[in-house]
Amino acid sequence: MPLDIRPAAGSRWDLVALGEVMLRLDPGEGRISTTREFSAWEGGGEYNVARGLTRCFGLRTALVSALADNPVGRLIEDLIRQGGVDASRVRWVQYDGIGRSVRNGLNFTERGFGVRAALGVSDRGHTAASQMRPGEVDWDALFGGDGARWLHTGGIFAALSETTAAVAREAMEAARRHGVVVSYDLNYRPSLWAGIGGRERARDVNRDLVALVDVLLGNEEDFTAALGFDVPGSDADLTALDPAGFGRMIGDVVAAYPNLGVVATTLRVARTATRNDWGAVCWADGVLHEATRRPDLEVLDRVGGGDSFASGLIFGLLDGRGPAEAVEYGAAHGALAMTTPGDASMAARAEVEAVIRGASARIAR
Repeated sequence: MPLDIRPAAGSRWDLVALGEVMLRLDPGEGRISTTREFSAWEGGGEYNVARGLTRCFGLRTALVSALADNPVGRLIEDLIRQGGVDASRVRWVQYDGIGRSVRNGLNFTERGFGVRAALGVSDRGHTAASQMRPGEVDWDALFGGDGARWLHTGGIFAALSETTAAVAREAMEAARRHGVVVSYDLNYRPSLWAGIGGRERARDVNRDLVALVDVLLGNEEDFTAALGFDVPGSDADLTALDPAGFGRMIGDVVAAYPNLGVVATTLRVARTATRNDWGAVCWADGVLHEATRRPDLEVLDRVGGGDSFASGLIFGLLDGRGPAEAVEYGAAHGALAMTTPGDASMAARAEVEAVIRGASARIAR
């Protein structure tokens, strides 16, 4: 089903993201268990996409979320505003003094190096965002009054609680009523689903939500873990990826969900934590488009690479560039995002376009 994207004129935002933003605490080159200092960043799978669209590509974005009203929440808000994302739709929840009833999420993240894999340790139980419920957001006023061209959410937000999955459904249904394109990143995280039914529960929730999606995104594992589709031609350990096999898998996904207009996935083989083979494919209008492969890509911080792929792809589609060019924007932006620390992209649009053209890494001065 081809995408019908609203024009920018008459819409307050190009994209609205629905998701949780946590405070990321990063030990740099050290380890969580031995460090004595952390760098603070903001991060969240859905939010990272909005931030990338604003900071790298200059589009107008907003966040729908909730935060506990304490200094940690206000720090996260300050970081969001520095990222250029409109935080006026964030709901503030009264803090009880110690976080007994509501709190803000923390995400401790090690970058990894060589044979030592990256490590994420989330501390996000009972957060304000996880307690969001249907009926708290006036989606018709947001999409019909203020106006937006695109809604983006994903499997991380849907996994936070029973109520957040219902909020995601409510937002998607409202978006469809108002002609707003809906994208959804499967973003399967075993740790989020482990205590609430595991992989089978994840598949139940995601299968229900994907029926309301126009643009479906994922990585090399998500479609199997979150939806149950096998990838022919790729080995079980994902040390070899076959783009044609992913194309056949995407065909199965589209047959099951004819509402989908675009399906895209990154293709990553982690040779080491700091050297990955990196690529992507995008299906649209019955055609599979493969981005330029970047074997042996050097990685500083892999977290957020998939989100930056999503924002680059979405930019290309919003900008009317077509799926073949959009997937190149996504792959190039994701590659650049992994060369800097933190979840969020620090790339400029000119850098993304230079990578697409195959520019060298010689010093610019």
